[in-house]
Parts: sequence; C-alpha cells; structure tokens
Amino acid sequence: MIERMKGAYETLTNRYPAHARIGRFMVAGGLATLVNLGLLYVLTDWFLVWYLLSAIISFVTAFFVSFTLQKFWTFGDSSREGMHVQAGIFLLVAAGNLGLNTLFLYVLVEYALFHYLLAQIIVSVFIAIENFLIYRYVIFRAPRL
Repeated sequence: MIERMKGAYETLTNRYPAHARIGRFMVAGGLATLVNLGLLYVLTDWFLVWYLLSAIISFVTAFFVSFTLQKFWTFGDSSREGMHVQAGIFLLVAAGNLGLNTLFLYVLVEYALFHYLLAQIIVSVFIAIENFLIYRYVIFRAPRL
C-alpha cells in the first residue's frame, strides 16, 4: 500500500514540473474561459438572454470543461479513486467563484460602466489566480506519505 501511494506521489510530482503545470493550467483555463466568454456572447447577443443569466449558464458549462482538463491534463491526476470528492470540492469552489463572478460582473457593468465582456475578462483573471492555488494545493495535491 505504501509503495502504491509512493508511486502515485512520484507520478504526480515528477510527471509535470511546476512551470509545465502552470503552462497547462493557463491553456486549460484559457479554453474554459473561451467556452465561458463564447457562450456568454452567443446567449446575450444572439439569443437576447439577460447578461447575468447568460453568465451563470456559461460559467456552469465552463465548469465541466475546466474540471476535466485540470484533473486529467494539467495536474496529471488520472486516478478515479476519490474523484467524486475532488469534483465536489471543485464544484464548491466553482459555486463560490460563480457568486464572486456574478457580483463583480454586476458591479463592473452597472456601477463602473464597463462593457460586460471586458468586465468578465477582468473578473476572470482574478478568479484564475485563486483557482490555481486552490486546485494545486487543495484539490489535486499529491498524496502525503
């Protein structure tokens, strides 16, 4: 059992050096952000859905893209064991971020008079930094021996 855990730890820590992990995080996050922004734009401008409802729908869709890419590609965590716990924590973080995203988007659009897409980009940068730290050190951390 210890050898198996040791092997999993070495796989997670040696498979992707820190700089590669950050690069993969940025690519995966960029793809999820493109899904988020693209769907936000299409729903709001093409289908005339209220921008806050569009933001919620696009954020939830981007959640599934993000979890899959972050777990399996960015952090190289191919284990299925405990995946439901990871997804649950990831969902809690995403729900908290959805609340922050919606609040700050509303403030930037309604009070600071930013265009909704620019406001979403600004908010996304701050959420991305927070996400990396939580994903790396809480959700997809290597097992402790």
